[in-house]
Amino acid sequence: MGNFAKLVQEDMRLVVVRVLAEDADYSHNEHVLRSALRSLGHTVSMDKLRTELSWLAEQGLISASAPAGVMVAKLTARGLDVATGAVVIPGVKRPEPEL
Repeated sequence: MGNFAKLVQEDMRLVVVRVLAEDADYSHNEHVLRSALRSLGHTVSMDKLRTELSWLAEQGLISASAPAGVMVAKLTARGLDVATGAVVIPGVKRPEPEL
């Protein structure tokens, strides 16, 4: 994977955990996440999104389930730490400081 592709992937993962952090229940389904990603400059296939959600789950940043065939992601405490920049995980872009 090239440097640019890696940067895009790391940013996309950060966007997912930050979007989940903004939700009252810290969770969204794959359709909402895909729309949120698109609105923030990341147009991805459903297959790519599911792959990234699975990776985030393997890292312990989210839990993922698929009731009725729709993947639902829920942020973990570790994922919230990553979303706020309190913890740095290789493979997820670190948030920029607030200006």
